[in-house]
Amino acid sequence: MANVVRKAFRYLSKRAEVAFEEKARPEIQLEQAIDDARGQHEKLVSQAALVVGNQRQIEMKLARQIEEVTNLTDAARSALTLADSGRAAGDLAAAARYEQTAQAFAGRLIAAEAALEDLKLLHQQAAESAAQARTAVEDNTMRVQRLLAERTRLLTQIEHAAMHEQMGRVMEQMTSLPPASDTPTLADVRDKIEKRYAVARGRQELASQGLEAQMLEVRRATMDAQALGRLAELRGSMQPGAPGAPGAQAAAGAGNVPRIGPGAVGGTGDRPPSLEKTPGDPEAPPDEGLTRPAPGPQGTPPSY
Repeated sequence: MANVVRKAFRYLSKRAEVAFEEKARPEIQLEQAIDDARGQHEKLVSQAALVVGNQRQIEMKLARQIEEVTNLTDAARSALTLADSGRAAGDLAAAARYEQTAQAFAGRLIAAEAALEDLKLLHQQAAESAAQARTAVEDNTMRVQRLLAERTRLLTQIEHAAMHEQMGRVMEQMTSLPPASDTPTLADVRDKIEKRYAVARGRQELASQGLEAQMLEVRRATMDAQALGRLAELRGSMQPGAPGAPGAQAAAGAGNVPRIGPGAVGGTGDRPPSLEKTPGDPEAPPDEGLTRPAPGPQGTPPSY
């Protein structure tokens, strides 16, 4: 029974993990991986800082130990010098006292030199550890930088994948059967518009074949012909020298006024000159391009 429970638990755990991986967003998982790498890098930097700090601390101890060895050496030499001076002066007690002091300084000097050698060994080990820590920090920094560059590339690739997925869904909706939702597809809207346009064109063709439409077409053609003729008349009258031009009308008005001589009506009471040709009159040259107007009633000028 316990074995079955363990199997069921492992199965459910694995199923939940697979479902979670399917639903999880890759950009969030990428950010989690980057945060984990940064955390590990910070821990490595902290550990390397401890190693380098230990090296610095050993260096300070080494400097103090070297100073102590130097002081003890100088003190032992001074005691020996004083002992030799006292022995030369015949003061054997002072010489013996300075000799014992020199021996004490020498004992402390031996211990200090041994401690100095130990510190030198520790400093060498600390220097090697510090160099390894610095190398590890530099390598891990480069690895984090590569991860950040890879993160940018992967995020761009995720955006491109999402764009292609969206375009694929849109193309499937445009080319596949109508969806089950209430949103019509482009093909449905196009068929509806084309059907409406075809019905409208059919109605227009049927209406244009009737008698009323033909009569309207004839009237429109007649009006267009009249308008074209009127435009031609107006264009001809606007040309210089034409009968309908303004300059030609003024000249014609001046030529229509009759000349009144001494024998005109109302002058001497004589008979007005006749326009008829007499046998003795010379032949008048014909006018070029003009016809003689017919005489009007008496007292009215001839009209052209």
